Amino acid sequence: MEYEGILLGMGNPLLDISAVIDQDFLNKYDIKMNNAILAEDKHLPMYEEMTSKYSVDFIAGGATQNSIRVAQWMLQIPGATSYMGSVGKDKFGEEMKKNAQDAGVNVHYYEDESPTGTCAVCVLDGERSLVANLSAANCYKVDHLKRPENWALVEKAKYYYIAGFFLTVSPESIQLVAEHAAAKNKVFSMNLSAPFICEFFKDQQEKVLPYMDFVFGNETEARTFSRVHGWETDNVEEIALKISQWPKASGTRKRITVITQGADPVVVAEDGKVKQFPVILLPKEKLVDTNGAGDAFVGGFLAQLVQEKSIADCVKAGCYASNVIIQRPGCTYPEKPDF
Repeated sequence: MEYEGILLGMGNPLLDISAVIDQDFLNKYDIKMNNAILAEDKHLPMYEEMTSKYSVDFIAGGATQNSIRVAQWMLQIPGATSYMGSVGKDKFGEEMKKNAQDAGVNVHYYEDESPTGTCAVCVLDGERSLVANLSAANCYKVDHLKRPENWALVEKAKYYYIAGFFLTVSPESIQLVAEHAAAKNKVFSMNLSAPFICEFFKDQQEKVLPYMDFVFGNETEARTFSRVHGWETDNVEEIALKISQWPKASGTRKRITVITQGADPVVVAEDGKVKQFPVILLPKEKLVDTNGAGDAFVGGFLAQLVQEKSIADCVKAGCYASNVIIQRPGCTYPEKPDF
């Protein structure tokens, strides 16, 4: 099988600025743990404060880019994955490009005049909270996607993955790829990504939902999705099932919904049935931070999916990848997988 360029991701390439902080810092900037938000004006000084006050790690991030890098790492086939998004013409942008290329990902960044986007990763007791300042990442335009050298990546791929975060940036680009996937019978997948996406970008999300063959998310996002749609249930299995039964744009395959729940089992809704898969439990003292755990799960999952493995195998690989990532800062991994 030809794996070159088989998986394409599009999203917001962000440099993670990660630090173990304290409760006072969270209170000062009104940050809740295990959340992901876009920075408002009140958050802007926190990046500088983190860098001066705490010991910070700079790590290539961005949800989709993390998943694509992990899939690439799991596959160990150079150039199996590609990625598009927007960075600035600066040091951070250069570093991110190098990082992705070293990982074996074929990146086609759009380069914007504004600075490369950053994401503050606030770590406390192993949990994480994300505050993203999109900056250049917010400037991705569908014109870049339509350039022949970039659209060629879309043509070549058979699987697509886009985090829900990209709905705030370029819904037109998502729509274009989604329609291509439906027309050519390829596999299109997205992530619920964050409660604020389900809540405040509901219309954008609903417009592209019919095209999703796979929907990923965690339990908090699933429950937010349920509440926003008036489903009046907090039962994750029930919600996963309802999402999987949402009408589809192309009838070729039935939608599969995959919801992670931290240390609790992964819920998979497929063909009117729900299955649960236990995760690999990790002793608390081995947990470094959960940053990138959900992204890594998707990356591991997709690496098996593109090899046409069973859903059980895909979940197993997802659990393996997230188990590796939570024992390290950010979405980083050892040289070779042991899966």
